[in-house]
Amino acid sequence: MVATSSNPVVSPRLAGPGFEEERKRAENDIGRLTFRLAAQPRDLSDRVRLLYRMFHRASLTGRMAQLEEVEKELDTALREFGPKEDLCLLQANLDFRFHRLHEVRRHLASAPMLSSRVEGRVLLADLDMQEGRYELARAGFEELIAQHATWDHLARLAHWHSKLGDFSEADRLYAEAEDDLTAKQMLSYAWLEVQRGLLAFNRGNYTGAWSHYLRAESAYPGHWYTAEHIAELLAAEERFDEALEMLREVVERTEKPELQQALGEMYICAGRENLAQVWLESALTSYLESVRRGDVHYFHHLADYYAGPGAEPAEALQWARRDIELRSNFSTQTTLAWALFLTHQTEEALEQMRLALSSGVRDAIVFSTAADLFEAAGDLSSSRRYASVALEINPMHRRFRMHH
Repeated sequence: MVATSSNPVVSPRLAGPGFEEERKRAENDIGRLTFRLAAQPRDLSDRVRLLYRMFHRASLTGRMAQLEEVEKELDTALREFGPKEDLCLLQANLDFRFHRLHEVRRHLASAPMLSSRVEGRVLLADLDMQEGRYELARAGFEELIAQHATWDHLARLAHWHSKLGDFSEADRLYAEAEDDLTAKQMLSYAWLEVQRGLLAFNRGNYTGAWSHYLRAESAYPGHWYTAEHIAELLAAEERFDEALEMLREVVERTEKPELQQALGEMYICAGRENLAQVWLESALTSYLESVRRGDVHYFHHLADYYAGPGAEPAEALQWARRDIELRSNFSTQTTLAWALFLTHQTEEALEQMRLALSSGVRDAIVFSTAADLFEAAGDLSSSRRYASVALEINPMHRRFRMHH
């Protein structure tokens, strides 16, 4: 990617030595460990290494099929070896990734010492954040930092501040997390730079976002995660040709249905509705197939889809209610409030909206949604107040944005 400070010009090519080299290393390690296990299938140490390398590969590529492959192999390992700590920890992480939050604690508890390990405590603090216990989450992150000030612990507290605290403090903590990295941790550095770019993007500071995104791409070339955010920024700047080309390639590489939905919505914003439907339908098919398999991690996306391009408010409400049963936080409460509003259940919508606002969240979309709801309810004073806060946080919040 090449850019000037005033007018960034982005190449849509994603292939680069950073991502490709790490992916190949992961593939090679997986092949080597698989070969060794063929001769010694009861080697627990190698089995654990193989599963964690497979998990790393899946996280690196963003492919859901590879995560599902990890879970299948992990299930076999748990049956063969029992609830070994590292196996239970990986299962708890997968549960968290798939939004099976009630299962996270169960798998942490299945190995007696796991909840007291740093990795287990991190997951418990993450659960507090997802389930709306914000001050407990903050206390958990701060305690972890006091004892182990690692980059990922700092990043978690930074994320907390990006949503519920001070934006400047969030950026400071992300920068401190970067300082904790070694020269070999370029993927982690790039991820942190994307978070800092997203922080700027969500404040309407596109120049700052460009600076961080391009730094991420330079540090770790070719990663779809950076490209996804750059595509969003290009679309927000109404540079739709570049944005669409980049996001199409990301979708082809990852096959993530949420990015297929984003691509369809981007086509609509670009005035090319005739090209949007195929991507929206593909996303919906994947969401519903996942639900039929018993998965729950696309409930939020289904609520968002039916409240937006799918335009079926009753369906949006169904999925929003199912999602909030899994995790009640300011995000799911706002989604449910909007779905209730679309189905003309204004009083309950306002109750959910007030609950979301009571969290202390500092998010322009939450405040903008509140402004629309209170205006519809005839409370113009509250509506104006919330609209003003939304603009203060992000004067660009009405522009294109993706549902990450």
